[in-house]
Amino acid sequence: MNWNIAPINREIEGELQQKIDLKTKPIGALGQLEHIALQLGLIQQSLNPELRNPHILVFAADHGVAKAGVSAYPQEVTYQMVMNFLNRGAAINVFARQHNIQLKVIDAGVNYNFAGADGLIDAKIDFGTKSFVSEPAMTLAQCIAALNEGGNLVEEAFEDACNIIGFGEMGIGNTSSASMLMHLLTNIPLRDCIGAGTGLDNNGLERKRTVLEVALDFHGKKANPMDVLSTFGGFEIAMMCGAMLKAAELKMTIMVDGFIATSAFLMASQFNREVRDYAIFCHKSQEKGHTLLLDYLNAEPILDLGMRLGEGTGCAVAFPIIQSAANFLNDMASFESAGVSNK
Repeated sequence: MNWNIAPINREIEGELQQKIDLKTKPIGALGQLEHIALQLGLIQQSLNPELRNPHILVFAADHGVAKAGVSAYPQEVTYQMVMNFLNRGAAINVFARQHNIQLKVIDAGVNYNFAGADGLIDAKIDFGTKSFVSEPAMTLAQCIAALNEGGNLVEEAFEDACNIIGFGEMGIGNTSSASMLMHLLTNIPLRDCIGAGTGLDNNGLERKRTVLEVALDFHGKKANPMDVLSTFGGFEIAMMCGAMLKAAELKMTIMVDGFIATSAFLMASQFNREVRDYAIFCHKSQEKGHTLLLDYLNAEPILDLGMRLGEGTGCAVAFPIIQSAANFLNDMASFESAGVSNK
């Protein structure tokens, strides 16, 4: 599969940086906001970037490996939380509503028949993946279908005049998939990629490590990105991956959420490394592997609030900060326009 992602054109970088530096402030005084403003301008190839109709897509799917006891919660919580999203009762609903972000909830592969539930986008690949402890999580055809479906959903948002998009997820067991992807694509030791997920105690965490080590021994080290994704991924992770690649292809700004979403982004960067320049990393999750993964990607997250919820909540909370970066670039006076003496 190919994604035609254009490298960022940096011809206006100097002009953008000059505009930032000549605002009525000491150089660099707005810190990371200045880096974000520069990135937005480069993505949009504009000295006056605008954030239009922000979207967050939340992909939900079940994981066969959850039945091996790798989560503190039963698999049924996946579909129950999807219903909570649809009833507008989850954290992501609150934050998206607060910041006027369009929220879309997608059934990527939940082990439940929603029977046309109102407001749910049906993109179900199957009723959950297989358990990667003893077989590949999905077939190659299913993996490709999930990647394509993620891209299709982003195209729909783009056609609705959206130019900044974030991705969330819901899927009991998906930190196990994310840990496997992280280990295989970075060579960071598997034990360092595994965290408590939804709240495992020490015994539960040790059981999770054992399950994942058994799975790794069973399948062996896989190097091809598509093989890694189809063997250990989830339908929601594959859809997020395809969605991120399509968003970069369309020159949209990508808001990357926590550990699961960052593992999907890591996978996307294996398919096309140009995706990196279109991504803003919204927060550092409390999940153990996320700090190491961000370091591997040389990514500077906007927030560090001890969050580990998923759902795209980090994107929603970080969005107004990203908006502030665009606003100061567009609306803040320069030394010349304000009649203020520059040093």
